[in-house]
Amino acid sequence: MPIKVQTIRGHAAIKLAAEVSGSEIGLPVLLAHGGGQTRRAWKRVTGELTSAGFRVIALDLRGHGDSAWSEDGSYDLRDFASDLVAIASQLDCKPAVVGASLGGLAGMIAEGELASGSFASLTLVDIAPRMEPSGVMRVVGFMEKHIDRGFASAEEAAEIIASYMPHRQKRGAGGNLKHYLRQKDDGRFYWHWDPMFIRNIMNDQRLAPDHQERQFEGLSQAAANLSLPLHLIRGGSSDLVSEESVAHLRELVPHAEYTDIAGATHMVVGDSNDAFSAAIVGFLTGHHGLEAKAS
Repeated sequence: MPIKVQTIRGHAAIKLAAEVSGSEIGLPVLLAHGGGQTRRAWKRVTGELTSAGFRVIALDLRGHGDSAWSEDGSYDLRDFASDLVAIASQLDCKPAVVGASLGGLAGMIAEGELASGSFASLTLVDIAPRMEPSGVMRVVGFMEKHIDRGFASAEEAAEIIASYMPHRQKRGAGGNLKHYLRQKDDGRFYWHWDPMFIRNIMNDQRLAPDHQERQFEGLSQAAANLSLPLHLIRGGSSDLVSEESVAHLRELVPHAEYTDIAGATHMVVGDSNDAFSAAIVGFLTGHHGLEAKAS
């Protein structure tokens, strides 16, 4: 099926890029990637969802990929969440939202705090209200490390990514990697997202030592407010979402469904795409079938 690249209005009219594919009468599934990624992270999943009859909207979050950067550095979780609410309000029916990491946190805040009833269902991909602090800092530390100097070449970036994810087959300097890098006038390559996004996170950590704990408490309250169908997919080898994190979420949301994907890390989608896609399609089909937009 043809894929259309569209511009969608987020919160405060920020322009967000999205790829839309699948049946026009299928239930919309809004895919929100993790921090530092782009809509291309969902490429293989999109094919499985469209084959199952869904309409897929794969989004570039604000400050990422081809979406606009926030002029005033508005990259709080509530800013990302507000974008999801704004997009949902423009659709002809409530979307099922699938959010990985940052996208999942935004989904929790959107539905559990800002605008209850915006989504048909919510799937959290290796993210939960209470995360392992060491895992969180490993992820954001890697993202911060290279934002100022960038990389001398795409090959250097590929080497550094390979060392960060040694369990993964090394990605070459071409292909999809080019979508995550941009070359500046100095000839060096930089991540294709707004550096202010990660700087804000690190500044919060440094200026307020209890910031992470307060954030966990806020996310827990948002999760406790969720009444829609909820699905948590965890990477069995994740260092960010532990078994204790899962137990905490299921205590807050007893009706939540849970899938553990053995061998996958926090980067579940790329680590075990077939198992991940099967879990996503199974959950969505079970709850929504092939609902038409008129339903």
